[in-house]
Amino acid sequence: MSSNFDALVSELAATWHSTIPVSEFMQIRPQQFDGEQLTVAAPLAPNINLHQTMFAGSIYTLLTLTGWGLLWLMQRSHELHGDIVLADAHIRYLAPVTGAPVARVSWPGQDLSPLARGKRVKVTLDVTLWCADKLCAEFSGQYVSLPGSHK
Repeated sequence: MSSNFDALVSELAATWHSTIPVSEFMQIRPQQFDGEQLTVAAPLAPNINLHQTMFAGSIYTLLTLTGWGLLWLMQRSHELHGDIVLADAHIRYLAPVTGAPVARVSWPGQDLSPLARGKRVKVTLDVTLWCADKLCAEFSGQYVSLPGSHK
């Protein structure tokens, strides 16, 4: 099953880079998906600000895409399709990001089967951003997946 997850992670990276160009510029890369949790990284260099820390917009983008990516992976692994949008979000910047950032998100157990019946799914995902062992940001996003897409 792990090789299937590895293939999905590669497909997610290609999807981001082909459909959301800023993700490629930021060098955002999914690192690991185990069927329930996703980790995503981006190097500091292309995301740096004048203070030599990670730019707040880059943090927001990384966390948004991490949540989006987990929902996309869960849909794919359950052979479901839907157009995913971020409907609402809140972020807290807790500490400057001075090194390699890693975003983490876990699946809350949301049932995705309504997509198969042509109904939308709403899921709230809580994403954290870590720099070494320090929690630097917390993000909560409500994502909506609309049925009918086969992208």
